[in-house]
Amino acid sequence: MDEVQLATLYVVTEGAYLHRDGQAAVIEIDGKTAARIPLHLVDSIAAFGRVMVSPQLMQYCAEQRIAINFLTTDGRLMARVDAPGSGNVLLRRAQYRQADNGEFALGLGRAIVAGKVQNSRQNLLRSARDLADPPASESLRRAANRMEPILDAVAKASSLDGLRGQEGDAARVYFDHFSLTTPGAPEALRFSGRTRRPPLDPVNALLSLFYSILAHDCAAALVAAGLDPSVGFFHQDRPGRPSLALDLMEEFRAPLVDRFVMTLINRQQVSPEDFSTRPGGAVELKDAVRKRLITAYQQRKQERRQHPYLQQESPIGRFPALQGKIMARHIRGDIDHYVPVVFK
Repeated sequence: MDEVQLATLYVVTEGAYLHRDGQAAVIEIDGKTAARIPLHLVDSIAAFGRVMVSPQLMQYCAEQRIAINFLTTDGRLMARVDAPGSGNVLLRRAQYRQADNGEFALGLGRAIVAGKVQNSRQNLLRSARDLADPPASESLRRAANRMEPILDAVAKASSLDGLRGQEGDAARVYFDHFSLTTPGAPEALRFSGRTRRPPLDPVNALLSLFYSILAHDCAAALVAAGLDPSVGFFHQDRPGRPSLALDLMEEFRAPLVDRFVMTLINRQQVSPEDFSTRPGGAVELKDAVRKRLITAYQQRKQERRQHPYLQQESPIGRFPALQGKIMARHIRGDIDHYVPVVFK
């Protein structure tokens, strides 16, 4: 039942007000009720932009272990309200010990980066199969082949810094060829390079928004598994940074977010007119479009796939939760290795 019903509640309307009515969250816009959501169907709430939440709803969500995340309109996490002491204290103590264990951190880091690189390769190869342009298809296949020695180097990495260098090399190859995956895109939707904080073009605005949503989902998955999302292994600890959530999301970037963005562009479900530019050059989706695309992303997360390691079918949106549990088992010492999800 959890796989079908539990979901993240995304609130993206500027000026929306959330309050509690019994065991439901009520969303009001301009003083009128826009939606009423039973909270037993919700595992977390993500509020984008100027969204207000009543103290009574915050208290109830904390009691029910429903995290509330406050994000900017482009998806950057600003604050998180969670229950004090949530999670398994013994598991978290093991997590903190292992985070200071260089050998353990390196082994888990290798698995994290290997999963990301393999899924990035699969994205390029899938696009190569789909393209009707032979030279572009061949260029994508060559790029995928260039990642094979990087995978070998990842398996042999002797330090986290070296591993980060290999991850960076793979990311450069991948994004250097990203534009070939959307051959029919208008010039304004052609990818020319990764820009962040702020994103400076529409494609980067899409990637940044949905990467932020993915990071939110991964943080919620880790809390549900009893882990602390702020203490990672591959990503370095920084104040306010959900380092373990960033670790977990690496294997899901290409198959969940990048493939979704490619599909939006290739199917002409998004256009240059759907974006606005703020003073300073930051590009972001217009409010109505952001709602529509987040709804489409939620629908995408309901697609069912066979989990390659657990051999069970599940909505792909539940895969981060499943991987969070596998990561917890590895940190506890129940299993020797963390196995990332690789999508075919």
